[in-house]
Amino acid sequence: MKIIRRPIPKESMSLSGLSPLLSRVYHSRGVSSDRDLSYRLQDIERPDSLCGLEQAHSLLYDALVQRQRILIVGDFDCDGATSTSLAVLVLRALGAEQCSYIVPNRFEFGYGLTPEIVEFAASQKPDLIVTVDNGIASHEGVEKAKTLGIKVLITDHHLPGDTLPAADAIVNPNQYDCDFPSKNAAGVGVIFYVLSSFRTFLKQRNWFTERNIPELNMASYLDLVALGTVADLVPLDHNNRVLVAQGIKRISAGKCRPGIKALMSLAGKDISSVKASDMGFIVGPRLNAAGRLDDMSMGIECLLAETDVQAMAIAQRLDQLNIERKRIEGEMKADAQLQVEELLARTRDELNSETLSWGLSLYEPHWHQGVIGILASRIKELFNRPVIAFAPANDDPTEENKELKGSARSVPGLHMRDALDLVSKRTPSLIKKFGGHAMAAGLSIEEQDYQAFSEAFDLVVRELLTAEDLEAVMLTDGPLSEQEASIQGIKELEAAGPWGQRFPEPCFDNVFELVQSRVLKDKHLKLVLRMIDGGELFDAISFNCSWVGKVLPSKARIVYRPGINQFRGRESVQFIVDYMEAVD
Repeated sequence: MKIIRRPIPKESMSLSGLSPLLSRVYHSRGVSSDRDLSYRLQDIERPDSLCGLEQAHSLLYDALVQRQRILIVGDFDCDGATSTSLAVLVLRALGAEQCSYIVPNRFEFGYGLTPEIVEFAASQKPDLIVTVDNGIASHEGVEKAKTLGIKVLITDHHLPGDTLPAADAIVNPNQYDCDFPSKNAAGVGVIFYVLSSFRTFLKQRNWFTERNIPELNMASYLDLVALGTVADLVPLDHNNRVLVAQGIKRISAGKCRPGIKALMSLAGKDISSVKASDMGFIVGPRLNAAGRLDDMSMGIECLLAETDVQAMAIAQRLDQLNIERKRIEGEMKADAQLQVEELLARTRDELNSETLSWGLSLYEPHWHQGVIGILASRIKELFNRPVIAFAPANDDPTEENKELKGSARSVPGLHMRDALDLVSKRTPSLIKKFGGHAMAAGLSIEEQDYQAFSEAFDLVVRELLTAEDLEAVMLTDGPLSEQEASIQGIKELEAAGPWGQRFPEPCFDNVFELVQSRVLKDKHLKLVLRMIDGGELFDAISFNCSWVGKVLPSKARIVYRPGINQFRGRESVQFIVDYMEAVD
């Protein structure tokens, strides 16, 4: 593991009213002015430069005026669930009399607007299909809808291919001709922009006054935007930070969907002290469990629930699904680690062999399709290389030429979708379909092609990365002094978010003397630390610690995140340890 301290630009300007510590943290993340830290709602980017808005408005307006059936087609993850919920809630509030949704079951229909899901949707006789968080690669599905006389509005944020589907309108900030400044919007961010601008479109036409409909306050849906944006791990550029900050502000004030309240309550989290990370670690996984193991409609219904009682009943089912997901994930992770160890042993036995594959493909016939994304993430974290985990697309043991679904996770330096595109162009028969973005993607292959794909993927990764790229790196904000590690200083850091992808929560590294230690629940380590040349003692905890069962050093370099521990009304500083290595 290589520990690297984030550089601070020499030309950094002072930031108004902030401590030197917080200014240092912000500058190292590219903040260069007070405007970068202004999270007022009026600071978000204007929608005017979003390509396709005019056509989208026209389709939606015709659908409202002509009382057409609108069908939202979502995705089976948290971003898809929040996008679907937001679209249904807003369009119904705007006067859509017939607005419903479907979300493809990953085990039956796969991802996106496939011809099969269009056939299924046709039974509801929609006049307009609106995709959220998907559709940019759905050429065949759009063509199928056209043959059935159904119009299609695509809203998506994933990277497009060389050609676009022949939809009636497409809104995606990552279209090649779109000048919208924030290319990092999540799917829920895109549909929020579409419907916010549509609300303005309707207001200019006296829609609300003529129909005696209350004017919609789009800010009231920012709880959903914050949840979907954080959970989808899109980079928190300034625009996304504004959306998330405003959404978290509403959630902490209790002005959020009952479903979010219920999921937070089940996790024992006080909603008044909610942070952006809680969306990613508490609410998001419980919603995602529905899409991974069952049907994401359950998660959507939780977000659509109007009362606390309704929401809690669904949230409890989601919580149980999440417990089951963790169990399955644990078993699959053990399988995957065994595979990797066998690969390592095999390569060590071969003369002049290289080490473990640079692009790592893993597959077991009994793996669960809904959990391979999490598995790929876990193995990537363990071995710091791009990973694709595969599982059978269905459970039919008699099927010949089985199809495998793959979920890919990348490391910095490798654009996963581009890597898969290169594999596909070199060997067109290997990949049946694929899509995604830089750090995550999905694909389908035939089981008989698994070995050939594994080799082709590894070859491409070796061309695109260097050995240095595979060395695990931890970026820190340098050392904390005893004075900075105060309750007041750490509270300032905690309140300074929202932290998230590409705008990470502050972490620091110091050399400590290990004063005391004890093992908790056979896998965690509770420590008492003293900074070298310091006098104050600090509590620390290392979860799932690799040092458990080993002789601890007297001194160690520790990478940690400072926090506040509250116990029996008393506040104290506590460090969450991310990494520890012995020093002489």
